[in-house]
Amino acid sequence: MSAADLAVDGVTLTAGARRLVEDVSLAARPGEVVGLVGPNGSGKSSLLRAVYRALRPEAGRVLLDGTDTRALPGRRLARTVAAVVQDQVADFDLTVREVVAMGRSPHKRLLDGDTAEDAALIGSALAAVDAGGLAGRSFDRLSGGERQRVLIARALAQQPALLVLDEPTNHLDVRHQLELLGALRRLPATVLVALHDLNLAAYYCDRLYVLRAGRIAAAGPPAEVLTPRLLAEVYGVTAEVAVHPRTRAPQVTFVPADPYPAGTGGRSAP
Repeated sequence: MSAADLAVDGVTLTAGARRLVEDVSLAARPGEVVGLVGPNGSGKSSLLRAVYRALRPEAGRVLLDGTDTRALPGRRLARTVAAVVQDQVADFDLTVREVVAMGRSPHKRLLDGDTAEDAALIGSALAAVDAGGLAGRSFDRLSGGERQRVLIARALAQQPALLVLDEPTNHLDVRHQLELLGALRRLPATVLVALHDLNLAAYYCDRLYVLRAGRIAAAGPPAEVLTPRLLAEVYGVTAEVAVHPRTRAPQVTFVPADPYPAGTGGRSAP
């Protein structure tokens, strides 16, 4: 399946009297990795839920290859979009391989068994997140980080044209964060991902959308978006932004308002 063309067009989302997202538009062209960044409560997760059709917009549309997702049959949507969400209920009394195999369900009829192609895709998905050695283990006995990697493998096995991920690096150690985001870069899919780590977002994303209080505060390539002024306005922090000497990506360093030098026991040096 080819990568999808995603367009979010003037989407507004509400929860009762509270407005979660207001008049947000964004685009992710086929094969791009597009990042959503912003402080907690800025609307990132809500916007992602609208993209994978867990929330219905009060206004605006989500378009996949020009078609409103609300017009897509559920089975076709499941074949096109895969999502990895935060705090996913995932107490499966299954082996890791069985959990990852669930990603193949949208491509099968009821009671169809795994084919050789399914087995190959499941194996590739596990390898992509360094979880091949977990295949025979019980999912409900894994650590939080291991579970996260398996759930991402399940989404990869689905072979989506659009992959939506909400803080996928949560619970992962540094090595697996880098390996996961590197794997996303190599996918033949469009990727929309919410990230807290601005340096990871700067290196792995083609473009960033910065959300603040449910609205787009800035959008563009990371080098244009991640500026000290924007970080002060959106996050309320002092930051320095330099070009990393090896990666050439923006590198953000936050400056504490009241720094404590090392070795002072948590007190400012005299």
